[in-house]
Amino acid sequence: MNNKPVKVIQFGEGGFLRGFADWMLQKLSDIGEFSGSVAVVQPIEKGMCDMLTAQDCVYTHLIRGAEGVEVSKIDVISRCVKPYENFEEYLSLADIPEARFIISNTTESGIEFRSTDKITDAPPAAFPAKLTLLLKRRFDKGLKGFILLPCELIDRNGDNLKKTVLQYADLWQLGDEFKVWIENENVFCNTLVDRINTGYPKDEKLDLGYEDNMVNTSEFFHLWVIETLRQILTLS
Repeated sequence: MNNKPVKVIQFGEGGFLRGFADWMLQKLSDIGEFSGSVAVVQPIEKGMCDMLTAQDCVYTHLIRGAEGVEVSKIDVISRCVKPYENFEEYLSLADIPEARFIISNTTESGIEFRSTDKITDAPPAAFPAKLTLLLKRRFDKGLKGFILLPCELIDRNGDNLKKTVLQYADLWQLGDEFKVWIENENVFCNTLVDRINTGYPKDEKLDLGYEDNMVNTSEFFHLWVIETLRQILTLS
C-alpha cells in the first residue's frame, strides 16, 4: 500500500478514473514527478471500495489496441474512504495539509443542487453537498484551498461545480467569508476528458500470474484538457 502523503482527493473509484487520472498519476510517479498518493472517496453508498481495499488499493491496468498491449501496476492510491460508513473519516481528509487537488467523476448527473440536502446529513446525498462540507472543514482549519478537476461530462463542469457549492453555502448560511474563500482560494477548472475504459474483462481469462479482482482495461488514446491552469499545476 502507498504510504506517501495524500495530495489528491478523488471522488469515484470506478473504472474511468482508475484507468485515466490514476493511470496518469502512476506514470508521473514512476518518473519521480508525483511524490504523493490518492485518497479515493466512494461517493455513493454502494461501490467498489471494499474490493479495492482488499487488494491494498493496488490493481493492474491493461491498455490494448492496434499499438499492442501495455500492462501497468497502479499503486498510487493509499486509502479508500466511505462517507456513508464513517463520515468523520471523510471530513478529516480536509485536515491533510499536503492535499492540494480534488478530482471527481460522479456521472453526468452528479453535479446537481438538491435543496433537500441538510447540513446535518452525514453525508448529504449530492456530491456537491458532500464537497461543500469538506471545503467548509478546510476553511475552518485555516488551510489552503484546492485545485478542483471535475471530469463529469457536462459543459463548463468546473463553473457549474463552483456555482452549486455556492448554492449550498447560501442554503446552509455558511457565511460570506467562506464564500469569499471559495472564490479566491480555490480553482475550479473546466475540463474535457476522453478515454474509452472498458473495465474488468469479465468474459476473458487473463494470464497475469496472480489474482486481481480490480483489473481495469482501456484503449491507448487519452486526452485531458484543463482550462485556466497553465503554470499552477505542479504535482511533485
